Amino acid sequence: MNAPHLDVEQVEAANTAFYEALEQGDFEKVSEFWLTPSDLGIDESYHDPADAAVVSCVHPGWPVLTGRGEVLRSYALIMANTDYIQFFLTDVHVSVTGDTALVTCTENILSGGPAPDGGEELGPLVGQLVVATNTFRRTPDGWKLWSHHASPVLAESEDEEGDETPP
Repeated sequence: MNAPHLDVEQVEAANTAFYEALEQGDFEKVSEFWLTPSDLGIDESYHDPADAAVVSCVHPGWPVLTGRGEVLRSYALIMANTDYIQFFLTDVHVSVTGDTALVTCTENILSGGPAPDGGEELGPLVGQLVVATNTFRRTPDGWKLWSHHASPVLAESEDEEGDETPP
């Protein structure tokens, strides 16, 4: 059994590496971070590993995705339709209990699509603030994602800031 501080460091490193793989658009590496049925001792000869509801994912504004196939397909779609993405993670908190770890963080996302006229440069960059919870499981190959849930943070409008009524 690892020391608790070592587990926290390993989980935080796995979480960071997952986001780096997304930034690089490396689908194979992103796939490696997600649990497989065999990681949990599920006999894949009886369960299709793509459909076994081992993992789940909620992207902002999307329905719940279950099963490795659906989850990985969603990341393939995101990567295929995003020319540039960068994550600045803040408020990262890691909690480990046994073979399960929970990471909460704020994803400060900067992304851009193709240039409007099909030029070589990126289109306008867009910023988004998202809070995320990533659940990891310890496997013989290291910590792997079991679930990802992300929700947008609503920005305060100027009206809300001065919402107090005078006496």
